Amino acid sequence: MAYSMRRVARWSRDIGLTIRMFVVMGLLTLIYLAFFAFLASRGVSTISLLVLAAIMVGIQYFFSDKLALLAAGARVVDRQQAPELYAMVERLAAQADLPVPKVAVIDTPVPNAFATGRSPKAAVVAVTTGLLRTLEPEEVEAVLAHEMTHIRNRDVMVMTIASFFALVAQLITRWAFWGSLWGGDNRDRRDGGNVFLLIYLVSMIVYFVSTLLMLALSRYREFAADRGAALITGAPSRLISALLKISGVMQRVPQQDLREVAAMNAFFIVPAIRGEDIAELFATHPSLEKRIARLQALARELEGV
Repeated sequence: MAYSMRRVARWSRDIGLTIRMFVVMGLLTLIYLAFFAFLASRGVSTISLLVLAAIMVGIQYFFSDKLALLAAGARVVDRQQAPELYAMVERLAAQADLPVPKVAVIDTPVPNAFATGRSPKAAVVAVTTGLLRTLEPEEVEAVLAHEMTHIRNRDVMVMTIASFFALVAQLITRWAFWGSLWGGDNRDRRDGGNVFLLIYLVSMIVYFVSTLLMLALSRYREFAADRGAALITGAPSRLISALLKISGVMQRVPQQDLREVAAMNAFFIVPAIRGEDIAELFATHPSLEKRIARLQALARELEGV
């Protein structure tokens, strides 16, 4: 019991995650302060775009669970419909000191899982039938512990906030693009077009840099969720085994089935489509090799506890 409590205490002190979150948020804030100063110097009013972005992010924030379940084709199940799965989630929630989230099942051969919801009280954990068929119960438990860590770390809320200004830059990019094509006549059009082109290029750079920062934060949050899962279960080897099986099975799943769920890549424990040609810099998840290496290092560390 004392050993378990020490593990949970170590999980609560994820200093690396906290530092990275503040660094990324700080950099995003500096980038967008400079961006808005640039827009103001060009006489651009961003109030309407900020309001539009706030509405879009608000919808994403408050309805993220329903939108994610709808996109994945998931159905919420109760204790009677999935007693073993429900009991596993209840046990892990108690270990992680979280309210019991809703449980959902997705009928697809793709083995995967995700968590969504703006807060622990509004959270949902979803697993595919492919995952339940592929993994042993202790491996399913490790995957669920990974998802419970996402809930505990409030990853949906953090990434929604982080994406707000990137969405603003995206909207301004589109506005400037159309403005450069249709703004003004003759000389006014040439002068206006140059201004719109400059705003367009700066917006593109801001959007690109902020997206890279968000992806870096997303990758580290996956490392943090792996770490949390290992500390909850006390057995990093179970998550290693689960990740290897999921990755191996997905390589044999028909491409059409993978494409049908690819929209949920950022939510899944392992991306449905990652492709060797996609640089890790642009990936939502770290490479499988790096995740396993960190879990193996944690396993060695836990053995010394």
